[in-house]
Amino acid sequence: MVPEGLARFWCEVLDFTELDREAEGCVEIGPREGSDGSQPTIFLIRDDLPKTGPARLHIDVNPTDRDQDAELERLLAAGARLVDIGQPAGASWHVLADPEGNEFCLLKHRLDPL
Repeated sequence: MVPEGLARFWCEVLDFTELDREAEGCVEIGPREGSDGSQPTIFLIRDDLPKTGPARLHIDVNPTDRDQDAELERLLAAGARLVDIGQPAGASWHVLADPEGNEFCLLKHRLDPL
């Protein structure tokens, strides 16, 4: 998938916006208010090599304005899919994959802000 497709997906999921295009096949996304370096941004870079191992980055999504069921519905509508990695039946999280197959988790309980 081209970075633009993943950028659209993750911008919708994280309420981010496109901040910059560094080069052909590289898109930076981050908070809508921009980043002064204190907030993380994500660079999505095209890579045509096949995935051969676990992802180098894992994102946990933790809804702040809706419950886990509503957030799961929103993520599935955005293009995510549920993934079974052998998690226990009563797990407090869902494992999903973005449109390119990168796995991430939807947490049930909100984490306290830092």
